[in-house]
Amino acid sequence: MKFYQVTLNSIDSVKKFVDVTTVLRCDIDVLSGRYVVDGKSIMALFSIDLNRPVTVRVHDDEEGVLFQKNVAPFLTVKEVQGDAEEA
Repeated sequence: MKFYQVTLNSIDSVKKFVDVTTVLRCDIDVLSGRYVVDGKSIMALFSIDLNRPVTVRVHDDEEGVLFQKNVAPFLTVKEVQGDAEEA
């Protein structure tokens, strides 16, 4: 599992983010405070606070490399250490 911090501060950035995540085979979670939503769902992403960076949990290390490459413009922090409790 890999964790990343991303900033999704516009409708266009959320759409591009979902376009990237939907082609990945693994699960993608987006964590905002105490909420965890599906990173492949545009409706779920708009249900959380996107005014500040969110943590993304990629459930497959190999897919995490592809994720990191494709969402580079949105990355706030390249990779976050720790588990979901800390994120």
